[in-house]
Amino acid sequence: MELLLLLTVLLLAHAVAYLAWAAAVRRRQSRCYLLDYVCHKPSDDRKVTTEMAGALIERNPRLGLSEYRFLLRVIVGSGIGEETYSPRNIVDGREDAPTHQDAVEEMDAFIDEAIAELFGKSGDFIKPQDVDVLVVNVSMFSPAPSIASRIVRRYGMREDVAAYNLSGMGCSAGLISLDLARNALRTRRNATALVVSTESIAPNWYPGTDKSMMLGNMLFRCGGSAVLLSNDPALRGRAKMELRCLVRSNIAANDDAHACALQREDGDGRVGISLSKTLPKAAVRAFTVNLRTLAPRILPVTELARFAAGLVLRKLSSSSRKHGGKSEGPKINFKSGVEHFCLHPGGTAVIEAVKRSLSLDDGDVEPARMTLHRWGNTSASSLWYVLSYMEAKGRLRRGDRVLMVTFGSGFKCNSCMWEVKGDMADKGAWADCVDDYPPANTANPYMDKFGWLNDVEGDTVML
Repeated sequence: MELLLLLTVLLLAHAVAYLAWAAAVRRRQSRCYLLDYVCHKPSDDRKVTTEMAGALIERNPRLGLSEYRFLLRVIVGSGIGEETYSPRNIVDGREDAPTHQDAVEEMDAFIDEAIAELFGKSGDFIKPQDVDVLVVNVSMFSPAPSIASRIVRRYGMREDVAAYNLSGMGCSAGLISLDLARNALRTRRNATALVVSTESIAPNWYPGTDKSMMLGNMLFRCGGSAVLLSNDPALRGRAKMELRCLVRSNIAANDDAHACALQREDGDGRVGISLSKTLPKAAVRAFTVNLRTLAPRILPVTELARFAAGLVLRKLSSSSRKHGGKSEGPKINFKSGVEHFCLHPGGTAVIEAVKRSLSLDDGDVEPARMTLHRWGNTSASSLWYVLSYMEAKGRLRRGDRVLMVTFGSGFKCNSCMWEVKGDMADKGAWADCVDDYPPANTANPYMDKFGWLNDVEGDTVML
């Protein structure tokens, strides 16, 4: 009897020890470290200056004075400067008849430069042959073989690399790819993942006159990012940040939200991306859904308790009043759990909507505004330009928490929080201009050069 009891105790002890060991292994494998990242800086001869933009619009014979005035209002209020980049075919004046090769060359320019730069920075400990997982997202271009296959071939990656190629996911694809890479790493021990985000602008210029579809021409610009991740504890000392949580939300079941950013044909059969006036509203709604899950994961218990108590008091006070207007409800102080806000620079309206929703100040949204001004909306890679701005400015300190928020067609809102683990002092793509930001005045010169359009009478005008 005593022997049986002893064996039982030993078995239980062994089971507990095994479960503890298994839990520790799962925790180690669930770690996701940001080893390094690179934001692509295209060549200067691809910059969209005021003169180039004017010539580009003038080349379109379908546009009249009404469209000129509309485009002028959009670009003046866009928050975009004169340092953004376009694909080569648009620079060369071939936007009306793009070829498949134009799209391929746009991708290759990014692949050959940005990914090579990333491995150049990390080559002493991570080489292309060390990559176990590759996740690529390009929403508007899906050739065969895939972009992921081109990267595997270009950099001679291993035959067993797990390669994923995402398309059609919009500006939120960067964090979707991050989530996919993190989950793939969880099934592997001491593994490395490469996440590549870019967008295809070359074949997707809209040449028509539908104003909701002309907006995309004004906002989207060339760019891209390459991000190196790992769950290897041995690389923790080299990591810049560690991923703490990631939340994805999709409100596509709502018809208005689903249609607010939609690729479609106009009345003349020309294809483009339609951006409706309901987009900021959809972004706020998707963000609200996302925050319900995100807030409890990133905010301290004291802040959650304060907010809950405020709701209870408001309900009690409103029920005790017979007359009078509604009192303003309590607001969550997100700064109690986050030091830095890395917001998707999808446009001034989106940035302002998130700013109001989180009760942020101008300093909190400065990185997003400056990224929009310098780079435009580079789609899924935009968040990494915002993060790079923070790093270039020397604002990220060990222990700081960084909240990333992005939006995309569908309509989707994705968010994640990082904790800074190492020194972050790389100026990256901002190296040659970060000291000039923020400028005293972010107004672009379009109104100065083309404001006379508002004084023209008639329907015909020459730029």
